[in-house]
Amino acid sequence: MSKQIEITSPLVDYLLSVSLREDPLLKELREETARSGRQGMQIAPHQGQFMRLLAELIGVKRAIEVGTFTGYSALCTALAMPADGRLVCCDVSEEWTSIARRFWQKAGVAERIDLRVAPAAQTLDALIAAGESGTYDWLFIDADKSSYGIYYEKGLELLRPGGLILVDNVLWGGDILREEADLDPEKDRDTLALQAFNRKLLGDQRISLSLVPIGDGLTLARKR
Repeated sequence: MSKQIEITSPLVDYLLSVSLREDPLLKELREETARSGRQGMQIAPHQGQFMRLLAELIGVKRAIEVGTFTGYSALCTALAMPADGRLVCCDVSEEWTSIARRFWQKAGVAERIDLRVAPAAQTLDALIAAGESGTYDWLFIDADKSSYGIYYEKGLELLRPGGLILVDNVLWGGDILREEADLDPEKDRDTLALQAFNRKLLGDQRISLSLVPIGDGLTLARKR
């Protein structure tokens, strides 16, 4: 099997120099998040641009995001949606999402975004209970890794056939390669959960699958 070219830092710098078109407002949001010292929780700008392009390609009108933080990925998605689009954002932090709300307002997309500050599984269950199964085009998962399997199953129920699930951090900074026997069930819960999640999706015939080595690894799963 032929191998992929090694993505070195200089190559990433070149990639960004010839392809990144980051909106000034997105850059401002990214820089404000960086000043908080928690920028590692935010997707990379070229990943956001890639996701925005995907959303435009499939014509996303109804979307869900699990794990919003300061709102960068949600803003990328909302900017790709029509004025009558709807993005349900799930997060548990009023503090971080207050930054998100401010930037959504500045971007003129706040009306498209329905922020639910509550455990994401409860929000997804509420959408299912409201009869919204099979009506969404898009689900982005970027939250607590040990619950990825729960969000995935509930999201698959909510997506229409042909809808797309995107899952962040599936390469987990390279820790995904660590041997399971060397991992501590408590300290390495996230790594173990991601390893199990990746194996699960490989065998899941309900989806078409690709794992893209962008950012920290982004899985694309299209519901069949």
